[in-house]
Amino acid sequence: MNELKARQYQRTAIAAAVAILAVSGASAQEAPVLAPQTVVVTGVRAALEQSLRQKRDSDAVVEVVTAEDIGKMPDKNVADAIQRLPGVNTQSSAGGEGGFGENDRVSLRGTSPSLQQTLFNGHAISTGDWFVLNQIGGNVGRSSSFSLLPSELVGSIVVQKSPTADLVEGGVSGAINVITRRPLDFRQPLTVEGSVQANYNDLSGETKPHLSGLMNWKNAANTAGILIQGFSEKSSVRRDGQEILGYTPISATSAAAIANPALAGVVVPTFIGAALFEQEKKREGGAFDIEVRPNRNLTLDVNGFYSKLEAPHQNTNWLAAPANSINSLNLIPLNPVVRNNTLVAAGFTRNAGEVDNIYRPDAGGESWYLDLNGKWRVNERFTLSGKLGKTRGVGWDRDDVYYQNNVDGGMVYGLNGLSPASVSYPGGNTVSPGSTGWAGGGESQSVDKEQYAQLDGELRLDHPTFQAVRFGARWTDHQRNAEHPLETRPGPLGFTNPGPAWNGQLYPSDFANDLGGNLASNYFKYDGAALGAWGAIPGNRLLDYVLRHNWMNEFEVGEKTAALYGMVDFGGDGWSGNLGLRAVETRQNTIVNLPGGPAPITGSAFGAYTPTTFKRTYRDYLPSANLKYNVTPDLVLRTALAKTIARPDYSALGGSVSLNDDALSGNGGNVNLEPVRSTNFDIGAEWYYAPKALLSAGLFYMDLRSIVAQGTSTGTYYNNKRSTLTEYQITSPYNTGGRNRGVELSWQQPVARDFGFLVNYTFADGELDDGGELINSSRNTYNVTGYFENERFSARLAYNWRSKYKAGVDRGASQHVDDMPSLAGSINVKLSERFTLTFDALNLTNETIKMYAENEDRPRAFYSNGRTFYLGLRGKL
Repeated sequence: MNELKARQYQRTAIAAAVAILAVSGASAQEAPVLAPQTVVVTGVRAALEQSLRQKRDSDAVVEVVTAEDIGKMPDKNVADAIQRLPGVNTQSSAGGEGGFGENDRVSLRGTSPSLQQTLFNGHAISTGDWFVLNQIGGNVGRSSSFSLLPSELVGSIVVQKSPTADLVEGGVSGAINVITRRPLDFRQPLTVEGSVQANYNDLSGETKPHLSGLMNWKNAANTAGILIQGFSEKSSVRRDGQEILGYTPISATSAAAIANPALAGVVVPTFIGAALFEQEKKREGGAFDIEVRPNRNLTLDVNGFYSKLEAPHQNTNWLAAPANSINSLNLIPLNPVVRNNTLVAAGFTRNAGEVDNIYRPDAGGESWYLDLNGKWRVNERFTLSGKLGKTRGVGWDRDDVYYQNNVDGGMVYGLNGLSPASVSYPGGNTVSPGSTGWAGGGESQSVDKEQYAQLDGELRLDHPTFQAVRFGARWTDHQRNAEHPLETRPGPLGFTNPGPAWNGQLYPSDFANDLGGNLASNYFKYDGAALGAWGAIPGNRLLDYVLRHNWMNEFEVGEKTAALYGMVDFGGDGWSGNLGLRAVETRQNTIVNLPGGPAPITGSAFGAYTPTTFKRTYRDYLPSANLKYNVTPDLVLRTALAKTIARPDYSALGGSVSLNDDALSGNGGNVNLEPVRSTNFDIGAEWYYAPKALLSAGLFYMDLRSIVAQGTSTGTYYNNKRSTLTEYQITSPYNTGGRNRGVELSWQQPVARDFGFLVNYTFADGELDDGGELINSSRNTYNVTGYFENERFSARLAYNWRSKYKAGVDRGASQHVDDMPSLAGSINVKLSERFTLTFDALNLTNETIKMYAENEDRPRAFYSNGRTFYLGLRGKL
């Protein structure tokens, strides 16, 4: 038992929870030679069996996906690869940009993506968000953007739901550890693999190439090896949408409320927009790993990763403005209809709306890390291992141009619940540009970086119950900056010069066909290059990096941590577990720009300000215990108990206020936020009743003592567009209590010789102490996957469904996502021993993403991204 335990903890702190199947029958003397952490499997069923065995042998509560399983599913990034596991939810946005076709964020057990910890080989990875609203303002989260992490890099993924003391702190709901392949893991001295794919999206109508390749070499003695991987992926994105950008109460002093007092306080849509988003994405990068084992007692490894996402895009939004028509133009709505305290329909003789044209030619993100690992077996009982590295992620938006047209004519609208609203412009012209209404644009950037070092020791014991003692220390220096050095406005010639050149271009004739309802498509749009050319003409925009430095959107958060842990592995005949304690100190340094001050920085149009530093130090002691009991050789019972923490989102800590001068809303931070602290409990049973088969059930409970929630208040700030003080709805975070409890059920079963299926269901019941909703908590999630595989042919069909959830607060109103199904499929045809033809399909049922505010009578958005297909050829030598 002691020898097996020792071999179960070969690579990283997370991998300590996963038994190494390939050497489960080997002797201790053989382990340095045969030590593959991730073996190469040759089929879907073999990959599923490997994942089940790793799950079964772990002392902690884990889910595992292996490389072959990923390779034969329609998985284009790491988020896709794990979305069909029990307790895992994905979403296609970080919160600010709305819904897109590619999964970008991952959450566990009905909690926010920021409450899980994403690791690469046991260490943090910094990523960069390509969308401006996730770089500055109120949506700068702590979760990783999976859009930069292609699945081709993955050897296996371990989702650890119950913590151990050696697990890096920072995940209340769990940790996702992406384990890359190592050179000495491969069977053959030389391995060369590659794939070529054509990616087609039926909404954009474009086909783009995806290329990836891998080369691994190791010597005959299995003591040295090098792995090199590369990828280049292009895609064309089109998103058709209708956006309702917030809700505003009707002022009691407005002409509408005076004429009809019952309208006072009734909320009305701020904007209703026909939004066309177009983008060309290119993701390129690679990874390397050099592994050396000069003798049976010493292993050295250096590995690195780089990914860059170029994501230029253009967004055109034709906006009706019911709220501004009432509160600013002081119009009285015609034929008003009120339902659920919402003005769901009305007409106006004029429209305070606008056409927003946004061109972002240089938007993107990049991520990289460099990691050095070492492991030294001092003697038969004592092993030391260490890790040293750094990681950096950047998200940027440069040279963007924002141009706004005035509109004419009247406006009539009607909300239709979770079907798109009807909007018309009687007497107005929608097919050619109007005069200049406003102009802007600018630059923003978010930088995330961390340096880390850790040292771990393991002492194997000659004791019938206590097999090993493990201990270690870890240090990190993390920094996150949000920068907004330029936000322009119209220059001295902006309103008198001609607008951007227009070539007669209109929205696509099939715009919004997949959204439902009866939405129009006869709207003009500019060419992106024409917008860029107009913005570059001197005098059209005020390009002054001092005057137009938007300090309100900037902040800096620094965190230095020091952690110590100790734990013991124990067990006996049919049972095993671990008990440990992790102690961590966090030193936090937050710099925010506060208005005014005794000696403020002046010269900015956004007001005088003083950079102000807030410092705090807090300590946490995190005990954890995991216990596994084999009732029979096939029936496993588990239980776990632990204290956990997750630090608040960066924008939640950054105390600056960012404002939207059109929607009259904003976001603010709270430098005094406590980390999210929770006590977690798990209990479950797993029945491995047949080869490749599993029936399992588990209960989980999280006592969230200091969860971060969002509240809305009003505040008066200077409106740069109106040149006057204006009242805004400000969303800001605060600490409160809550709980999250639920059930996870899973069934995996081969059928006959070539068929099989996987089914899982997760119920999560999360709420705040005041009865409010827990962010990102879907009450019900289930996955159904069927597969077929023989020697030449394999196919899978995977259906995922998650119920509605609250994604956050945006523009002063809640943002719920309605029930969301998803159907994906894959087919693989083995042409020869070296070549396989592949076909993958995503969003086969062409679902519409539907969002709403406090209730379904207040819709927020409807998005369609189309179906995506991949046809390719995979080869190996």
